[in-house]
Amino acid sequence: MSSISHASPPGSPLVSQGAPRAEGDHNVAPGGDVAPGDIAVGVVIGRTSEYFDFFVYGIASVLVFPALFFPDLPRLEGTLWAFAIFALAFIARPIGTVISMAVQRRWGRATKLTIALFLLGSSTAGIAFLPGYATLGAGAIVLLSIFRIGQGLALGGSWDGLPSLLALNAPPQRRGWYAMLGQLGAPVGFVLATSLFAYLYASLSPEDFLAWGWRYPFFVAFAINVVALFARLRLVVTHEYEQLLDQRELEPVSTRELLSNQGYNVFIGAFAALASYALFHLVTVFPLSWIHLFAEQTISEFLLIQIVGGFLCAGGIVASGWIADRHGRRRTLGTLAVLIAVFSGFAPTLLNGGTLGQDVFILVGFILLGLSYGQASGTVTANFSPRFRYTGAALTADIAWLVGAAFAPLVALGLSAHFGLGYVSVYLLSGAACTLAALYLNRALETRA
Repeated sequence: MSSISHASPPGSPLVSQGAPRAEGDHNVAPGGDVAPGDIAVGVVIGRTSEYFDFFVYGIASVLVFPALFFPDLPRLEGTLWAFAIFALAFIARPIGTVISMAVQRRWGRATKLTIALFLLGSSTAGIAFLPGYATLGAGAIVLLSIFRIGQGLALGGSWDGLPSLLALNAPPQRRGWYAMLGQLGAPVGFVLATSLFAYLYASLSPEDFLAWGWRYPFFVAFAINVVALFARLRLVVTHEYEQLLDQRELEPVSTRELLSNQGYNVFIGAFAALASYALFHLVTVFPLSWIHLFAEQTISEFLLIQIVGGFLCAGGIVASGWIADRHGRRRTLGTLAVLIAVFSGFAPTLLNGGTLGQDVFILVGFILLGLSYGQASGTVTANFSPRFRYTGAALTADIAWLVGAAFAPLVALGLSAHFGLGYVSVYLLSGAACTLAALYLNRALETRA
């Protein structure tokens, strides 16, 4: 999503409330003083492009890929297979991070981002031009899987350190506010992707939409990602940013060294965001598949409701910055985990409640998502010592997306279709429990230290 940002997709690791800043964090390299607002622009650009690509693929996994690549299977089975391929990028993303860190250590940040740009553009364009099963047979499914893995590897390699840099340069009393800025890329990317699909789906006949209409969002995703990665590349290789990144010790280390010395921080950081990441797909991709397969509401109407939800999510993210600066980021995230747990109990009733109930589920879910996701990524990333922060933040976000969101649409749809919607509640509740447990463990370790 990234942490996410990358979400990872993308997550934006940020300094946690109350966590001590590392020695030297208050300094700025001479001649390298860059305003936090300037850094935030780079973060938002990167996250918006990643999330747009993310949601274009997710929506296509429901509306297009089952019919195009699995035409001989029942719609439910075809959608489950499409969701399985959807998850491949999340599996590949931490692998891409490990490889890209090695590339950066040997050839530099610019080379790493250039490779990521080329791979992401090639993979997205490949999907846009890919013929369906009727033309290539099983080869079409294999190629779709390869391109999806390529997207995941590229997103792992696109980590530029800007979210960590933003966290370290944010004013102490405004850390919650700056924490949420990068997260705004999620609702912006979602609204853009959903709006484009809604327009094409409503304007074209079903035949034209499946034949060529669905390809246009991938062309747009290709263009946006290439422009965004070029913009970030030009930003991070400037003298001022390179000097500031070096001064903050935001350089890669080997994954083995990271896990040997501070693997527990990766584990805690990944699970601290689980409630938000689990909810992420359960109000975006999963409900679209449920409506498409089992509900009477039209897809065009439902996409419009989701667009409204995206705006509510953006408002929730902005509000989370104000709340966190007044009450603390850890407390904010823990409180939202409890509210998500409460919301999980109403999920089956709402999703089975016809159009009104489904719309309420989406709108309330997006509000909770905004409030929690605004402070979710990297809440405990400041636990990393300066030397391990760059690689630790990237890998923490990758694992959080993998554990919390990669299989959410597949598991939620599969269990709900075969055993009932009560399993949506179980999935959300387990995510909330993991978040609360991780935050408690993090606090206990800080107190012991």
